[in-house]
Amino acid sequence: MSITVQDVINRLTGSTEPHASTVDRVVAGSEAAVVHGIAVTFAASHSVIQRTLQAGANLLISHEGVFYSHHEAEYEGMTESPVYQDKLRLIQSGKLTIYRFHDAPHRYVPDMITQGLVRALGYEDDVIKFLPTAAIVTLPKAMIVQDIAENVKKKLGIPYLRYTGNESSVCSRIGIAVGYRGGGSHAIPLCLNEQLDLLITGEGPEWETPEYIGDAAAQGRSLSLLLLGHAASEEPGMECVAGLLRDLFPDIPIHFIPSEPLIQVI
Repeated sequence: MSITVQDVINRLTGSTEPHASTVDRVVAGSEAAVVHGIAVTFAASHSVIQRTLQAGANLLISHEGVFYSHHEAEYEGMTESPVYQDKLRLIQSGKLTIYRFHDAPHRYVPDMITQGLVRALGYEDDVIKFLPTAAIVTLPKAMIVQDIAENVKKKLGIPYLRYTGNESSVCSRIGIAVGYRGGGSHAIPLCLNEQLDLLITGEGPEWETPEYIGDAAAQGRSLSLLLLGHAASEEPGMECVAGLLRDLFPDIPIHFIPSEPLIQVI
Protein backbone atom coordinates (compact mmCIF):
# COMPACT_ATOMS: atom_id res chain seq x y z
CA MET A 1 0.00 0.00 0.00
CA SER A 2 1.37 3.41 -1.01
CA ILE A 3 1.90 6.01 1.72
CA THR A 4 1.34 9.64 0.73
CA VAL A 5 2.68 12.81 2.30
CA GLN A 6 -0.81 13.45 3.68
CA ASP A 7 -0.81 10.02 5.32
CA VAL A 8 2.45 10.89 7.08
CA ILE A 9 1.07 14.27 8.20
CA ASN A 10 -2.09 12.67 9.56
CA ARG A 11 -0.14 10.14 11.62
CA LEU A 12 2.22 12.78 13.00
CA THR A 13 -0.52 15.22 13.96
CA GLY A 14 -3.12 12.62 14.96
CA SER A 15 -5.69 14.40 12.82
CA THR A 16 -6.93 14.71 9.26
CA GLU A 17 -7.76 18.38 9.87
CA PRO A 18 -5.12 21.10 10.34
CA HIS A 19 -5.05 23.01 13.62
CA ALA A 20 -6.93 26.29 13.48
CA SER A 21 -3.79 28.36 14.08
CA THR A 22 -0.49 26.91 12.93
CA VAL A 23 2.55 27.50 10.75
CA ASP A 24 2.66 23.76 10.00
CA ARG A 25 2.02 23.13 6.32
CA VAL A 26 3.43 21.78 3.08
CA VAL A 27 5.84 24.50 1.97
CA ALA A 28 6.90 22.86 -1.30
CA GLY A 29 5.68 19.87 -3.29
CA SER A 30 2.40 18.04 -2.84
CA GLU A 31 0.40 16.33 -0.10
CA ALA A 32 -0.55 13.70 -2.68
CA ALA A 33 3.02 12.62 -3.45
CA VAL A 34 3.81 8.97 -2.71
CA VAL A 35 6.58 8.79 -0.11
CA HIS A 36 9.68 6.75 -0.94
CA GLY A 37 11.93 8.05 1.83
CA ILE A 38 11.72 10.62 4.61
CA ALA A 39 14.38 12.96 5.95
CA VAL A 40 13.94 14.86 9.23
CA THR A 41 15.87 17.96 10.20
CA PHE A 42 15.82 21.09 12.34
CA ALA A 43 16.01 23.51 9.39
CA ALA A 44 15.72 22.85 5.66
CA SER A 45 18.93 24.61 4.66
CA HIS A 46 20.40 24.33 1.17
CA SER A 47 22.93 21.83 2.49
CA VAL A 48 20.26 19.74 4.23
CA ILE A 49 18.18 19.64 1.04
CA GLN A 50 21.21 18.44 -0.91
CA ARG A 51 21.83 15.66 1.64
CA THR A 52 18.13 14.75 1.61
CA LEU A 53 18.20 14.22 -2.15
CA GLN A 54 21.47 12.27 -1.90
CA ALA A 55 19.80 9.96 0.63
CA GLY A 56 17.00 9.24 -1.85
CA ALA A 57 14.23 10.81 0.26
CA ASN A 58 11.40 12.72 -1.40
CA LEU A 59 9.80 14.08 1.81
CA LEU A 60 11.71 16.44 4.08
CA ILE A 61 10.20 17.28 7.47
CA SER A 62 11.66 20.49 8.86
CA HIS A 63 11.00 22.11 12.22
CA GLU A 64 11.84 25.62 11.07
CA GLY A 65 10.86 27.55 7.97
CA VAL A 66 12.40 27.06 4.55
CA PHE A 67 12.57 30.68 3.42
CA TYR A 68 13.93 32.64 6.38
CA SER A 69 10.71 33.57 8.16
CA HIS A 70 8.68 31.93 10.91
CA HIS A 71 5.51 32.55 8.90
CA GLU A 72 7.25 32.09 5.51
CA ALA A 73 6.63 35.78 4.87
CA GLU A 74 7.95 37.06 1.56
CA TYR A 75 10.33 39.91 2.33
CA GLU A 76 10.54 42.67 -0.23
CA GLY A 77 12.47 41.38 -3.24
CA MET A 78 12.92 37.92 -1.71
CA THR A 79 11.48 35.85 -4.55
CA GLU A 80 13.85 37.60 -7.00
CA SER A 81 16.86 36.91 -4.76
CA PRO A 82 19.39 34.53 -6.36
CA VAL A 83 19.68 32.73 -3.00
CA TYR A 84 15.91 32.09 -2.96
CA GLN A 85 15.85 31.11 -6.63
CA ASP A 86 18.73 28.63 -6.33
CA LYS A 87 17.16 26.99 -3.30
CA LEU A 88 13.79 26.75 -5.01
CA ARG A 89 15.38 25.21 -8.13
CA LEU A 90 17.12 22.60 -5.97
CA ILE A 91 13.83 21.66 -4.30
CA GLN A 92 12.00 21.43 -7.60
CA SER A 93 14.78 19.53 -9.37
CA GLY A 94 14.53 16.75 -6.80
CA LYS A 95 10.71 16.73 -6.84
CA LEU A 96 10.95 17.20 -3.10
CA THR A 97 8.04 17.82 -0.76
CA ILE A 98 8.87 19.82 2.36
CA TYR A 99 6.55 19.74 5.36
CA ARG A 100 6.95 22.27 8.17
CA PHE A 101 6.42 20.43 11.47
CA HIS A 102 6.78 23.11 14.10
CA ASP A 103 3.66 23.67 16.20
CA ALA A 104 2.39 20.10 16.43
CA PRO A 105 5.45 18.61 18.21
CA HIS A 106 5.31 21.48 20.71
CA ARG A 107 1.67 20.52 21.39
CA TYR A 108 2.57 16.93 22.26
CA VAL A 109 2.27 16.12 25.98
CA PRO A 110 4.99 16.38 27.04
CA ASP A 111 6.34 18.77 24.40
CA MET A 112 8.35 16.48 22.10
CA ILE A 113 11.04 19.09 21.41
CA THR A 114 11.62 19.75 25.11
CA GLN A 115 11.57 16.03 25.83
CA GLY A 116 14.21 15.48 23.14
CA LEU A 117 16.59 17.96 24.78
CA VAL A 118 15.99 16.48 28.23
CA ARG A 119 16.81 13.04 26.84
CA ALA A 120 19.93 14.24 25.03
CA LEU A 121 21.21 15.87 28.23
CA GLY A 122 20.65 12.65 30.18
CA TYR A 123 18.14 14.21 32.58
CA GLU A 124 15.16 11.93 31.92
CA ASP A 125 15.29 10.34 35.37
CA ASP A 126 15.72 13.73 37.04
CA VAL A 127 12.63 15.48 35.64
CA ILE A 128 10.18 16.33 38.41
CA LYS A 129 7.60 17.86 36.06
CA PHE A 130 6.95 18.89 32.49
CA LEU A 131 5.30 22.26 32.02
CA PRO A 132 3.74 23.17 28.66
CA THR A 133 6.84 25.19 27.75
CA ALA A 134 9.62 23.82 29.96
CA ALA A 135 10.90 20.89 32.01
CA ILE A 136 11.99 21.18 35.63
CA VAL A 137 14.89 19.00 36.70
CA THR A 138 16.25 18.36 40.18
CA LEU A 139 19.76 16.90 40.20
CA PRO A 140 20.35 14.05 42.66
CA LYS A 141 23.62 15.75 43.58
CA ALA A 142 24.23 19.50 43.27
CA MET A 143 26.84 20.61 40.72
CA ILE A 144 28.56 23.88 39.94
CA VAL A 145 27.60 25.72 36.74
CA GLN A 146 31.00 25.12 35.14
CA ASP A 147 30.68 21.35 35.50
CA ILE A 148 27.12 21.37 34.20
CA ALA A 149 28.22 23.44 31.21
CA GLU A 150 31.02 21.01 30.35
CA ASN A 151 28.58 18.11 30.58
CA VAL A 152 26.07 19.90 28.33
CA LYS A 153 28.71 20.58 25.68
CA LYS A 154 29.81 16.95 25.76
CA LYS A 155 26.28 15.55 25.59
CA LEU A 156 25.21 17.79 22.69
CA GLY A 157 28.54 17.76 20.87
CA ILE A 158 28.76 21.54 20.71
CA PRO A 159 32.01 23.49 21.05
CA TYR A 160 30.81 26.38 23.20
CA LEU A 161 27.97 27.82 25.26
CA ARG A 162 27.06 31.36 26.20
CA TYR A 163 26.36 31.98 29.85
CA THR A 164 25.73 34.63 32.42
CA GLY A 165 25.64 34.36 36.19
CA ASN A 166 28.30 32.82 38.40
CA GLU A 167 30.12 29.80 36.99
CA SER A 168 31.03 28.60 40.49
CA SER A 169 27.42 28.71 41.73
CA VAL A 170 26.04 25.42 43.03
CA CYS A 171 22.93 24.24 41.20
CA SER A 172 20.41 21.51 41.86
CA ARG A 173 17.13 22.87 40.42
CA ILE A 174 17.29 23.46 36.66
CA GLY A 175 14.78 24.70 34.13
CA ILE A 176 15.06 23.51 30.53
CA ALA A 177 13.33 25.54 27.82
CA VAL A 178 14.01 25.11 24.10
CA GLY A 179 14.21 27.48 21.18
CA TYR A 180 13.19 31.10 21.65
CA ARG A 181 11.73 30.48 25.10
CA GLY A 182 14.69 32.29 26.62
CA GLY A 183 12.84 35.57 26.10
CA GLY A 184 12.13 37.57 29.25
CA SER A 185 8.34 37.20 29.23
CA HIS A 186 8.72 33.44 29.49
CA ALA A 187 12.09 32.85 31.15
CA ILE A 188 12.03 35.38 34.00
CA PRO A 189 8.67 34.21 35.45
CA LEU A 190 9.89 30.62 35.02
CA CYS A 191 13.00 31.37 37.11
CA LEU A 192 10.88 33.07 39.78
CA ASN A 193 7.96 30.68 39.97
CA GLU A 194 10.10 27.54 39.91
CA GLN A 195 12.88 28.94 42.14
CA LEU A 196 15.54 27.88 39.67
CA ASP A 197 19.28 27.85 40.25
CA LEU A 198 19.97 27.55 36.53
CA LEU A 199 18.07 27.98 33.27
CA ILE A 200 19.23 26.09 30.17
CA THR A 201 17.59 27.44 27.03
CA GLY A 202 18.07 28.14 23.35
CA GLU A 203 18.06 31.88 22.87
CA GLY A 204 16.22 35.16 23.45
CA PRO A 205 16.80 38.91 23.32
CA GLU A 206 20.08 39.72 25.05
CA TRP A 207 18.60 42.74 26.84
CA GLU A 208 15.92 40.68 28.64
CA THR A 209 16.75 37.44 30.48
CA PRO A 210 20.56 37.83 30.37
CA GLU A 211 20.23 41.31 31.90
CA TYR A 212 17.99 39.95 34.67
CA ILE A 213 20.41 37.09 35.40
CA GLY A 214 23.34 39.51 35.28
CA ASP A 215 21.67 41.79 37.82
CA ALA A 216 20.92 38.80 40.04
CA ALA A 217 24.60 37.79 39.94
CA ALA A 218 25.70 41.36 40.72
CA GLN A 219 23.47 41.24 43.80
CA GLY A 220 25.15 38.03 44.95
CA ARG A 221 22.26 35.73 44.02
CA SER A 222 22.86 32.18 42.79
CA LEU A 223 21.03 32.22 39.46
CA SER A 224 22.70 31.39 36.15
CA LEU A 225 21.83 31.03 32.48
CA LEU A 226 23.22 28.75 29.78
CA LEU A 227 22.36 29.63 26.17
CA LEU A 228 22.71 26.70 23.76
CA GLY A 229 21.57 28.39 20.57
CA HIS A 230 18.23 27.73 18.90
CA ALA A 231 19.31 24.79 16.73
CA ALA A 232 21.30 23.00 19.44
CA SER A 233 18.32 23.17 21.80
CA GLU A 234 15.71 21.86 19.34
CA GLU A 235 17.61 19.44 17.12
CA PRO A 236 17.41 16.57 19.66
CA GLY A 237 13.62 16.89 19.56
CA MET A 238 13.58 16.47 15.80
CA GLU A 239 15.72 13.36 16.22
CA CYS A 240 12.86 12.07 18.38
CA VAL A 241 10.50 12.80 15.48
CA ALA A 242 12.67 10.63 13.24
CA GLY A 243 12.43 7.83 15.82
CA LEU A 244 8.65 8.16 15.95
CA LEU A 245 8.45 7.95 12.16
CA ARG A 246 10.51 4.75 12.17
CA ASP A 247 7.93 3.24 14.50
CA LEU A 248 4.98 4.52 12.45
CA PHE A 249 6.39 3.61 9.02
CA PRO A 250 8.83 0.71 9.41
CA ASP A 251 8.90 0.02 5.66
CA ILE A 252 9.97 3.52 4.65
CA PRO A 253 13.63 4.60 4.95
CA ILE A 254 13.87 7.36 7.58
CA HIS A 255 16.94 9.62 7.74
CA PHE A 256 17.77 12.12 10.45
CA ILE A 257 19.90 14.87 8.93
CA PRO A 258 21.63 17.10 11.51
CA SER A 259 22.21 20.73 10.70
CA GLU A 260 25.77 21.81 10.15
CA PRO A 261 26.87 24.43 12.71
CA LEU A 262 25.69 27.68 11.19
CA ILE A 263 27.10 30.43 13.41
CA GLN A 264 30.82 30.16 14.05
CA VAL A 265 33.03 31.85 16.62
CA ILE A 266 36.02 33.76 15.20
